[in-house]
Amino acid sequence: MPKIDASKLNLEETVVQVRRVSKVVKGGRRFSIRALVVVGDHNGHVGFGLGKAAEYTEAIRKGVEDAKKHLIEVPLAGTTIPFMVKTRYGASEVMLKPAAPGTGVIAGGAVRAVMESVGIRDILTKSLGSTNPGNTVLACLQGLRELRSAEAEAALRGKTVVEVVGKKQAERLALAAASAAEQMALARAAREEEARESRGAPGRGRDGGSGPRGGGDRRGGGDRRGGDRRGGGERRR
Repeated sequence: MPKIDASKLNLEETVVQVRRVSKVVKGGRRFSIRALVVVGDHNGHVGFGLGKAAEYTEAIRKGVEDAKKHLIEVPLAGTTIPFMVKTRYGASEVMLKPAAPGTGVIAGGAVRAVMESVGIRDILTKSLGSTNPGNTVLACLQGLRELRSAEAEAALRGKTVVEVVGKKQAERLALAAASAAEQMALARAAREEEARESRGAPGRGRDGGSGPRGGGDRRGGGDRRGGDRRGGGERRR
């Protein structure tokens, strides 16, 4: 599988878990912070990374950088996945099942973070076995790697999409893909607008507050206090 260039994608990170861990050495225990991070562009790309450092922000930054190095591309069928998968990683087992439009993301914890980062909006999931966040995310990603689109499967068999899935299903997939593309464009525009507003808000706050914080009131207060003192002194004389 070719490596995906993270610099060409508009990735957003989601912190799955941040916790303090320790390592026992001869002189005692050394504490550090471990962060599990999922990144995705909400359009079929997702990655998972782990970062460890002495501080929270540095651990999250390392986790994001590690996740960008392990991006995968997930084939979507509109707003859901093409077919059901059930995968295991360690003691964690995850089942992913397609859902009808409007169902939403029926998932919790680490699985929800992965589904939302990929851009899946309708899916049924079930986490079986261990609920360890790291193993659960890796089991979920392993299941996403096993997915194939109807077009890819048809090309692999040397047939058309209609011959593989049927005429009605092919029409449903085409409609779902068109609807998903429209929703994705609207969501991307909303995120860009929100990002512009968030970047503009601090500047407006600083400009608006520069007048009162410029010291005019303080200087005025100082002058008034100075005038009162000088006036009091003259009266005492």
